[in-house]
Amino acid sequence: MTQILMPKATAVWLIDNTGMTFKQISQFCSLHILEVEGIADGDVAAGIRGADPIANGQVSREEIEKAEKDKNYAMKPNIFDSDKLAPKKGKKKGPRYTPLSRRQDRPDAIAWIVRNHPEVSDAQISKLVGTTKPTINSIRERTHWKISTINPTDPVSLGLCSQIDLDGLVKKAAEKKAKQDAKIAKETGQPLKSVEDATAQVPAPEEPKTEHTLESLFKPSEPNS
Repeated sequence: MTQILMPKATAVWLIDNTGMTFKQISQFCSLHILEVEGIADGDVAAGIRGADPIANGQVSREEIEKAEKDKNYAMKPNIFDSDKLAPKKGKKKGPRYTPLSRRQDRPDAIAWIVRNHPEVSDAQISKLVGTTKPTINSIRERTHWKISTINPTDPVSLGLCSQIDLDGLVKKAAEKKAKQDAKIAKETGQPLKSVEDATAQVPAPEEPKTEHTLESLFKPSEPNS
């Protein structure tokens, strides 16, 4: 099988975005099946951003669909011209992934997003800071191996994303949640209440009641002094 580019990054993407088996992914990416299982558990290739093999031209969408329908199907990668893939002389590409020093800050960024923007999905967090869903889930459930030292920190200040990217992600997540809430309200027949409506329905405090006796009812009122 032709060796594909960025096998671990491709495996991360296939695990998160397809229904392929670990065996199919290991065969396609030329990785040991235990290594693929480790990637899915977050123990291997932690912090590597997934690489879309369709966008990279390494495989067609039809091939992935065939593999999802048939668990025994071995996906065939596209064949490339090695001369075209070779980098040109005199041009050096920078590192594709986040530097190691910044990768160590990812748990802090994830914890910050989970705490301050719970409406943001795991898939969105994964795309924003370049992590895996098992890592996000372990931080949500406080089972991450370094949970005791995690300090929730704005990912922008950590240099993991731009403020524009973060704002756009939060806005998109908020709009999606609003649509979901509206759909649920419509299905249950209970429209969402505005803050003004909810406040208007709060009953006013009742005045204390005075208990009367027969003596107090028939007792003549005292003349004004």
